[in-house]
Amino acid sequence: MIQFFAPDIASEHTLPEEEARHAIKVLRSRPGDMVTAVDGRGTRYTCRLLSDNPRKADIEIITAETVVSAWHTDITVAVAPTKNADRMEWLVEKLVEIGVNSIVPLLCRHSERKIMKSDRLERIAVSAMKQSLKATLPHIAPLTSATEFISSCRSAQRFICYCDDYIERVPLVKGYSPVAESVAILIGPEGDFDRAEVKNAFECGFRPVTLGDNRLRTETAALVAADTIHILNQLHEIAKQ
Repeated sequence: MIQFFAPDIASEHTLPEEEARHAIKVLRSRPGDMVTAVDGRGTRYTCRLLSDNPRKADIEIITAETVVSAWHTDITVAVAPTKNADRMEWLVEKLVEIGVNSIVPLLCRHSERKIMKSDRLERIAVSAMKQSLKATLPHIAPLTSATEFISSCRSAQRFICYCDDYIERVPLVKGYSPVAESVAILIGPEGDFDRAEVKNAFECGFRPVTLGDNRLRTETAALVAADTIHILNQLHEIAKQ
């Protein structure tokens, strides 16, 4: 199934230009053909194409279906962008495929990348949402200082993945509780978090965790952390059966 992204489809009854061009020019869709679109807010639409205008294709909505998320926990991954922008873009793609609710690029004291194009990440997220057949687009936040995010985070469970072993850490698989309504995971830059940032996180209720004995790249750590949450949630659901 091919999904198109049309955030205003319910009110405008059209496919936006980029999506219309793909449907008409690439897929050779014609009036009368059925297409599937999502609005990025959890609704999937089955539609009939009414025109073959590649700039703004008119559609008729046949059915609208609410797509329930496959996971119950609101997951936020706050991660310092990698020096190589391609790795951050890859991470956003994979996090959307696996399933998260929010991605927050963090500006840390040791960050090597201090500029991040949110619009580029949003386009990658849209593509990943469509490819993985999801109907909800995760929120991609602008580059946010670690201090600001830490102080404003209100997730029920808050973790900071930290490499330095001068403090006691617990494995994420032990620290996380699958009954939580929301969770936030902090992943630092290549040079790790500054100790002042770690202290601030502790004071704001973040718990230090480790993802195992292997030292992971920033993007790998973020992916492992998100997938660990999903696996623990799935095991919890299986145990309840």
